[in-house]
Amino acid sequence: MAESARMVDIHVMGKHYQVPEGLTIMTALEYCGYRLIRGCGCRAGFCGACATIYNFKNDHQLRYDLACQKTVEQDMYLVQIPFFPAAKAFYSLEEIEATGEQVLSLYPDLVKCFGCNTCTKTCPQKLEVMWYMSDALRGDIRQVSAKSFDCVMCGLCAARCPQGLVPYNVALLCRRLYGRYLAPVSRHLEDRIAEIEAGRFDDDLEKLKKMDVRELRRLYAGREIEPAN
Repeated sequence: MAESARMVDIHVMGKHYQVPEGLTIMTALEYCGYRLIRGCGCRAGFCGACATIYNFKNDHQLRYDLACQKTVEQDMYLVQIPFFPAAKAFYSLEEIEATGEQVLSLYPDLVKCFGCNTCTKTCPQKLEVMWYMSDALRGDIRQVSAKSFDCVMCGLCAARCPQGLVPYNVALLCRRLYGRYLAPVSRHLEDRIAEIEAGRFDDDLEKLKKMDVRELRRLYAGREIEPAN
């Protein structure tokens, strides 16, 4: 980091720091000396482990984002939520059915949703959370699965729901039900699994395990990619 970098003032859990402009919240925390053990996952915006709440001096409106994606701003007051204590139903996927009644039996509080849309406003992935909760209430598991596909399970929707609902866990249940019972069977996938179990790729895997990182990256960058339909 260049010594001439502009510094911005931030407050982490109430403590003031000055950090270089342009850092993400996560790298700023590390710059301040925090060792991130929880609330730090993929660092690429996929895993949802680094949910963060923040506001600004003289602007108390709460905002939500992922620490690995959001850059720090002047007078930012922030805290991370590595885990939110939300209820999660216990079930065995092989013992339940892909029906709306089943979803309601596991998450009966769904009926308490009064459509305030706070969950949608909170979602750092810009998902239409309230609408997929409405789909879940109607038993449309396919729509819940589609609309929540990019959920990163950060839990911020549950943290802000005034009714104590857990949209991200409801969506996870529906995606599991859809994948287990409703999604079309992929013949291509079944053929590939059979090839793997037959040991077709064992020799290739052994070669990959012996390659250095540079060679692995070259192969990955040049891999064949199926065109999107």
